[in-house]
Amino acid sequence: MTAEQGRAARRRFATLGRSVALFKAFLVEQTDPDRFYGLLADDSVRQVSGYTGLAGRTVLDVGGGPGYFAAAFRGAGAYYVGLDPDVGDFSAADSAEGMLRGSGTALPVRTGSVDVCFSSNVLEHVSEPHRMLDEMARVTAPGGVLFVSFTPWLSPWGGHETAPWHWLGGERARRRYERRMGHPPKNRYRETLFPVSVADALRWARGNRQVEVLDALPRYHPWWARWVVRVPGVREVASWNFVLVLRRAGGQPEGAPPAAVGTREEPAAAEKQELTGGRVAM
Repeated sequence: MTAEQGRAARRRFATLGRSVALFKAFLVEQTDPDRFYGLLADDSVRQVSGYTGLAGRTVLDVGGGPGYFAAAFRGAGAYYVGLDPDVGDFSAADSAEGMLRGSGTALPVRTGSVDVCFSSNVLEHVSEPHRMLDEMARVTAPGGVLFVSFTPWLSPWGGHETAPWHWLGGERARRRYERRMGHPPKNRYRETLFPVSVADALRWARGNRQVEVLDALPRYHPWWARWVVRVPGVREVASWNFVLVLRRAGGQPEGAPPAAVGTREEPAAAEKQELTGGRVAM
């Protein structure tokens, strides 16, 4: 697929109907998580496929969680390995096979060992987002793709369950939530939720010689709303959820064979051994 063909395919995919469907599913995230996260996983695989082929590629999902993305990526023919600090998330969806336990800021993965490094809505939960981005770039093979999405702090959903009161301050929003609900929020300001901006992510990408920027866009918007990312200030609010797509520098030309790890017939344990050198256990 040429670059022009890729852009055309992404435009056909990013329709207003898709945006409406995702928004409707988001409204039932708490009551019907299977519907929302299943749809999001399938949507994410289609989105990543607009930048690189997935069949036969090794995909590392940083913050893989309960495994909704595992089925979607494997369904596209990828060798999927998810990583999460909480092993309990794996068992919640019976998805422990092929998963690693570890931190996004110190990935227990060999340098240059994955073709696609993917992360969905994790960066805002990391106290050192630049370190996580550095680690994702490190483990990606030259020519491989990094796909990182996160919710900017000034997004309407930036405070997560404390939104939109986070616009008046993270601590104030947290206290309000505790008063109303009788318990602290899951996403606690500067403990498990940190203010990350679109501008900061773009500065990191443009100043890092290990990567080149392929795309920067609002994740759930139709293609004609991409302009919001080009407007400082506006993009922090209007993008809602931001995606940064990068290519690891020093790679093979488009269409070259992937640097896949192992073969499809190998067991998950063997693939994990290749990726980690046997240093990580579940």
